[in-house]
Amino acid sequence: MAASELYTKYARVWIPDPEEVWKSAELLKDYKPGDKVLQLRLEEGKDLEYCLDQKTKELPPLRNPDILVGENDLTALSYLHEPAVLHNLKVRFIDSKLIYTYCGIVLVAINPYEQLPIYGEDIINAYSGQNMGDMDPHIFAVAEEAYKQMARDERNQSIIVSGESGAGKTVSAKYAMRYFATVSGSASEANVEEKVLASNPIMESIGNAKTTRNDNSSRFGKYIEIGFDKRYRIIGANMRTYLLEKSRVVFQAEEERNYHIFYQLCASAALPEFKTLRLGNANYFHYTKQGGSPVIDGVDDAKEMVNTRQACTLLGISDSYQMGIYQILAGILHLGNVEFASRDSDSCIIPPKHEPLTIFCDLMGVEYEEMAHWLCHRKLATATETYIKPISKLHAINARDALAKHIYANLFNWIVDHVNKALHATVKQHSFIGVLDIYGFETFEINSFEQFCINYANEKLQQQFNMHVFKLEQEEYMKEQIPWTLIDFYDNQPCINLIEAKMGILDLLDEECKMPKGSDDTWAQKLYNTHLNKCALFEKPRLSNKAFIIKHFADKVEYQCEGFLEKNKDTVYEEQIKVLKSSKFKLLPELFQDEEKAISPTSATPSGRVPLSRTAVKPAKARPGQASKEHKKTVGHQFRNSLHLLMETLNATTPHYVRCIKPNDFKFPFTFDEKRAVQQLRACGVLETIRISAAGFPSRWTYQEFFSRYRVLMKQRDVLGDRKQTCKNVLEKLILDKDKYQFGKTKIFFRAGQVAYLEKIRADKLRAACIRIQKTIRGWLMRKKYVRMRKAAITIQRYVRGYQARCYANFLRRTRAAITIQKFQRMYVVHKRYQCMRAATIALQALLRGYMARNKYQMMLREHKSIIIQKHVRGWLARVHYHRTLKAIVYLQCCYRRMMAKRELKKLKIEARSVERYKKLHIGLENKIMQLQRKIDEQNKEYKSLMEKLSNLEITYSTETEKLRSDVERLRMSEEEAKNAANRVLSLQEEIAKLRKELHQTQSEKKTIEEWADKYKHETEQLVSELKEQNTLLKTEKEELNRRIHDQAREITETMEKKLVEETKQLELDLNDERLRYQNLLNEFSRLEERYDDLKDEMNLMVSIPKPGHKRTDSTHSSNESEYTFSSEITEAEDLPVRMEEPSEKKAPLDMSLFLKLQKRVTELEQEKQSLQDELDRKEEQALRAKAKEEERPPMRGAELEYESLKRQELESENKKLKNELNELQKALTETRSPEVTAPGAPAYRVLLDQLTSVSEELEVRKEEVLILRSQLVSQKEAIQPKEDKNTMTDSTILLEDVQKMKDKGEIAQAYIGLKETNRLLESQLQSQKKSHENELESLRGEIQSLKEENNRQQQLLAQNLQLPPEARIEASLQHEITRLTNENLDLMEQLEKQDKTVRKLKKQLKVFAKKIGELEVGQMENISPGQIIDEPIRPVNIPRKEKDFQGMLEYKKEDEQKLVKNLILELKPRGVAVNLIPGLPAYILFMCVRHADYLNDDQKVRSLLTSTINGIKKVLKKRGDDFETVSFWLSNTCRFLHCLKQYSGEEGFMKHNTPRQNEHCLTNFDLAEYRQVLSDLAIQIYQQLVRVLENILQPMIVSGMLEHETIQGVSGVKPTGLRKRTSSIADEGTYTLDSIIRQLNSFHSVMCQHGMDPELIKQVVKQMFYIIGAITLNNLLLRKDMCSWSKGMQIRYNVSQLEEWLRDKNLMNSGAKETLEPLIQAAQLLQVKKKTDEDAEAICSMCNALTTAQIVKVLNLYTPVNEFEERVLVSFIRTIQMRLRDRKDSPQLLMDAKHIFPVTFPFNPSSLALETIQIPASLGLGFISRV
Repeated sequence: MAASELYTKYARVWIPDPEEVWKSAELLKDYKPGDKVLQLRLEEGKDLEYCLDQKTKELPPLRNPDILVGENDLTALSYLHEPAVLHNLKVRFIDSKLIYTYCGIVLVAINPYEQLPIYGEDIINAYSGQNMGDMDPHIFAVAEEAYKQMARDERNQSIIVSGESGAGKTVSAKYAMRYFATVSGSASEANVEEKVLASNPIMESIGNAKTTRNDNSSRFGKYIEIGFDKRYRIIGANMRTYLLEKSRVVFQAEEERNYHIFYQLCASAALPEFKTLRLGNANYFHYTKQGGSPVIDGVDDAKEMVNTRQACTLLGISDSYQMGIYQILAGILHLGNVEFASRDSDSCIIPPKHEPLTIFCDLMGVEYEEMAHWLCHRKLATATETYIKPISKLHAINARDALAKHIYANLFNWIVDHVNKALHATVKQHSFIGVLDIYGFETFEINSFEQFCINYANEKLQQQFNMHVFKLEQEEYMKEQIPWTLIDFYDNQPCINLIEAKMGILDLLDEECKMPKGSDDTWAQKLYNTHLNKCALFEKPRLSNKAFIIKHFADKVEYQCEGFLEKNKDTVYEEQIKVLKSSKFKLLPELFQDEEKAISPTSATPSGRVPLSRTAVKPAKARPGQASKEHKKTVGHQFRNSLHLLMETLNATTPHYVRCIKPNDFKFPFTFDEKRAVQQLRACGVLETIRISAAGFPSRWTYQEFFSRYRVLMKQRDVLGDRKQTCKNVLEKLILDKDKYQFGKTKIFFRAGQVAYLEKIRADKLRAACIRIQKTIRGWLMRKKYVRMRKAAITIQRYVRGYQARCYANFLRRTRAAITIQKFQRMYVVHKRYQCMRAATIALQALLRGYMARNKYQMMLREHKSIIIQKHVRGWLARVHYHRTLKAIVYLQCCYRRMMAKRELKKLKIEARSVERYKKLHIGLENKIMQLQRKIDEQNKEYKSLMEKLSNLEITYSTETEKLRSDVERLRMSEEEAKNAANRVLSLQEEIAKLRKELHQTQSEKKTIEEWADKYKHETEQLVSELKEQNTLLKTEKEELNRRIHDQAREITETMEKKLVEETKQLELDLNDERLRYQNLLNEFSRLEERYDDLKDEMNLMVSIPKPGHKRTDSTHSSNESEYTFSSEITEAEDLPVRMEEPSEKKAPLDMSLFLKLQKRVTELEQEKQSLQDELDRKEEQALRAKAKEEERPPMRGAELEYESLKRQELESENKKLKNELNELQKALTETRSPEVTAPGAPAYRVLLDQLTSVSEELEVRKEEVLILRSQLVSQKEAIQPKEDKNTMTDSTILLEDVQKMKDKGEIAQAYIGLKETNRLLESQLQSQKKSHENELESLRGEIQSLKEENNRQQQLLAQNLQLPPEARIEASLQHEITRLTNENLDLMEQLEKQDKTVRKLKKQLKVFAKKIGELEVGQMENISPGQIIDEPIRPVNIPRKEKDFQGMLEYKKEDEQKLVKNLILELKPRGVAVNLIPGLPAYILFMCVRHADYLNDDQKVRSLLTSTINGIKKVLKKRGDDFETVSFWLSNTCRFLHCLKQYSGEEGFMKHNTPRQNEHCLTNFDLAEYRQVLSDLAIQIYQQLVRVLENILQPMIVSGMLEHETIQGVSGVKPTGLRKRTSSIADEGTYTLDSIIRQLNSFHSVMCQHGMDPELIKQVVKQMFYIIGAITLNNLLLRKDMCSWSKGMQIRYNVSQLEEWLRDKNLMNSGAKETLEPLIQAAQLLQVKKKTDEDAEAICSMCNALTTAQIVKVLNLYTPVNEFEERVLVSFIRTIQMRLRDRKDSPQLLMDAKHIFPVTFPFNPSSLALETIQIPASLGLGFISRV
């Protein structure tokens, strides 16, 4: 169909946006051809008119259906264009937290700026061996693809990692290398991956710096080749570096730093070893302070310096070389501080004794005068003469900076060379995988020579990328036989020609550099003249004559010409270099020894490194005649050559591309900036890949996938038997334009947009079907609802009407009764009211009348009292008034008289003063005196008369006063009587009132008392009732309490039981953990044992190879009995002939792994000798203790002990000798590290071979000595016999003589019985001693491990101490020595205590055994009598020999033991035995042989048979260990053998289920408990091997059968896939289905049942199988986005139900297998449940208790709709889940441990089979065995 037909209403399109780059919009009406405007509605609801381009008429790009959004591969999108790519990446990155996405062959990696748990070893194991399209995109998937193609195609691979600074290139490269190291393993003892990673601190310190975009930006590119051998194991690595930014050494922009190493040195300047460098703060040096940002937040430069020094030490750079490096770097800093003073315009001078230059010369070991001279002068050579010319200050500064850059670049190259030497492979490299870490396309505001070279390199890489993509497309079309049409893709060869071709930009630049007066301006003019208007990719800016524009594949870039020539030449004066070469400092000349005479700081190194200057230095004036001599090659020329070399390397490999994207410039986690992202996508070639894919047929489906997906569009008659023809017929109907698709051999190819069209048709068909289904179901539901509602309505009506009738009748009855009640009620109310009114009226009248009478009486009483009061008051007032008036008159008179007297006195005084007055007075004085005398006399007379009158008056007054007083008294008395009477009246009235009041109070109190009495009575009654209620309540409470007590007792009992159960479970868990640890250790032991055997074989092969100069083979060598080993990988047998054919004259370097193997072997020889020596000591002590109770010792015993002590001393001396030889060997190899020293024929090599020969010889001699000592020990044990009698039997010789002298049979039998009992006791003692020996062996192994750890710790402490000053070093070493000695003392004290305890325990055991032996001997000697001597032998002889039936024993000869093991174990075919014979027959036969050996009391035979049996089983399992039937068969037989040993051991616990006959068959002489433990360990090893076998068989089936295969056909369908095709989910012939898994489970179960395996053990195997199925399925589900959908959840649940049905059929539901599938079941439920509301979140949290938080969130993030009807999980819902689960304490690990093995137990399962009934078939070839 035409593309314009898709622009219909509601179609969604992308429109450009200045902020978000692209915005989504929806069409409001159909587009018709010719429309100029599109009516759109944005997502935020805003309507918009989008104008179409009138010239191109280009419509906006369509948006993909939501079902395709978030795809793993961008090429799976139906519409392939920029907005679709950008949106898909954003959805995956922001919503799903997925940082990796495929884009065809490219892996796009977005930096999350956050640590993600997706790089663990479990993830590596999950991706290992998987197809690239089967798993979610990951850097591990790319690495696995490269590794797989290297192994499959025998072709070298490359992983090209590119991107901006800070995009995560280095991290991606590091994870890729980690993957290779993990999946391939290392071929040497030292891990190469660790060494490569150890080089990171060094390379980062000297090659990384802080920029405005990245705090740790790599300022160089690198290509690391990881080498592999023929078995594809890592053997070495090599690093090539490109584009070192030298200009940063002398110049840094604002907010940037120089290389980290300078700041690390400045931060460590205070260290004692750095005092000589005379460093200081970074702000002191010119080369480190220009950026103004010397500190990076969160980075401690001093600590980083420690890491750098440790890395240098690890990579073999010695301390002297390290100090030399730091010395040179410090000299560069001091050189930057050298200042120049101008003498004139053309010359300058350095101040005398200039301190920075002095320090520089001291550090570099050069002469001050020479360096100062040549920094200010230059030598010019002409045709006839040479003369020295001074230079200006500016030129001198430039020359100083050039020298600093040159020194740093050479030092960088020197360090890289040493790193490569440390990573160099010691064996031949078979293939390699290269990892290229280089920055991508760059464009800035000002672009110079650096950006030009970088973009030139990216043009070459892009061309290679385009050609590779084009080639893959072409191969795909040719493979499918599609007509090949030329795809028009961008070929950037013209751009590359513009740069590197003849007369290109680089050619013209080199030519201009050779010109004497060449400049940037003349070079720009040449560029304009040569390329302007002639090359479409070259342009000139409008406003500049010193710049040019190149149209690169990513964008147009304008380059400024200024500085190009100077940076291309980058000249350093030869005289300055000569001064440095003459340095006394040995490292400095090494940096320049490989240079040519013409000095060029950017000379190509042998490894292809081309450092590049980036400094913006102004060009110096032309120096005639010098350029041609000083420059053989320019920087551009060298870079072009190294780039060609890189491209040749890449073209010779299969490339894999990783494009790193920086999502934002602020390093915010999971923040996506669309502008920055699309800029990088355009620059890195991702969009070009999309364009190439879209130009052809980007969508590709297999016929089966197409049929499965679009089966809904077909009718039944369209479906044919041929799927291909069916698809063709359907497509011809659906898509009329045949150019839109092509049919290939296995796939259908579609043009862009056609899949979206098919999806639209499919969705419409499904939508129509859904509508029809909904319509029918809704109609049916509504009809059912209507019928149900009608029936319910009729029923309701019936009941309502009856209810209403009953209610109406009840209403009538109630109405009539109510009227009657109202009548009587109203009458009663009116009568009551009348009575109340009448009583109230009478009461009111009485009260009113009494009130009025009382008021009248009170008024009369008041009037009477007021008259009396008025009378007395008025009299009193009159009297008071009279007295007041009288008093006032008297007072007035007195006042007046006083006034008149004063006047008279005044006049008299005035008259007396006057003379006249005196005269008058004199004149009439006598008269006056006479008159006065007369007056006085008269007055005296008057006075007397008055006195008499006064006395009379007084008497009269007194009498009257007495009368008045009596009257007053009388009146007072009467008044008082009146008052008293009045008071009495008042008191009487008050008393009356009081009495009334009291009466009222009494009445009220009476009422109160009555009320209180009533109330009290009521309260009492109430209290009684309450008491009764309380009593009842108390009774109920008592009952409740009793009940609670019972409940609590029951709860406590239950809780105790629960706690007991929980503690029991915990103990069981702890037991399982301990059992698991033990079984893991056992597994490791078996692995090491197998490794031991393999290494023994390898050692034998190595020893059998003729050595140079040694033809003799040691006669004492025994390859079959060697008990020594060394740790290494297995040497390939196919390499041996090649190695033998190599001539000895060939000086191949010695394999360091061989040296490490031999060194480790010598160490293990020492350890084993020490263990043998300890074993000899222990056996000596035990023999001494056994002999301690004997009264006399054999005379030869002392000599034997002396012999053994001499042997031990000899072993110790030989051990010391071996140590000395090992030290000499290490010294010989560590003194010199050159390859010649380790070559064949070199001294070190000869020493190594001599040591190997001598060690082999000494080994065999020591083995013979050990065997002799062992035989002597055995003879000593046999010589220890019990005491017979204290007087007669003193030693073993006397015992033997007495036995020989005994002629009586009774005495012989008695002695035989005593010896047998004694031997049994000694056997048990030896068994216990053996067990203790094994324990001690384990402890010795632990001590070895601890010594290794101590050694590593000592090395770390030594490295740390070396960095300390001498005083601190001494103090630290003393402190460490004190700590070590203290710890050793404590350990020795603990060991001493343990040994004391052991000694006491053994002494007690010896006493007990001696007492038993003495009692036995005394009893035997006392009981010997003539009658008993005859009767005693009858009892033992009486057993089976007089009977004719068999006793369940098998007899064989000692020499037939190997034949028995061979026929019964090694050559037995399990299939035939399982089918034709009884289960466990080999176990029964072996046990019957053991019984016979026990019957004979032959301990050697028992031990030999059991040891041979165990070794034989191990051999057959090692030979056929990958055959399930073999492993199952021997697991069953080993368990049966173990059960037989228990059943017939004679222990009561195992004899409960035996028959009396079986109890008679119990072992009588030997306790084989320790062998039972050995067999149990062997059974555990076989079980673990069985689990590994079934895991290897099941693993290929699980993912295909449980996840990919559609068990329920048509449920999920298949989504469109991209270039990385996933494994098809349709059942082809070669794919596995669920039926395959069930058939395999049936096969496993039937085989185990046929072999007679214990039912409990079968349950454990089934549980383990189901755990493997569940773990692998869940792990793949968590790593595959395409599997996380609703329909896949249904498929998983159906598959799980089938597995559960299988368990039911096999009666294995109680095996615990179903519980192991619980995480998978919950994950499937999580895919199907509703995921919207908070209630859904709560339900999910409660449901998914077997899943971890990380797994739940991962499933929700990966959930992907398969159909349009499903909805995506919102980010907010996932955040809600995380918030609810934040308190859950579970493992942060994402994947389940699929390698986990549950601890196995072997419950005792006795056999009811009678041993005497077992028949041995002739087919076993055991005719040499006879039944007894």
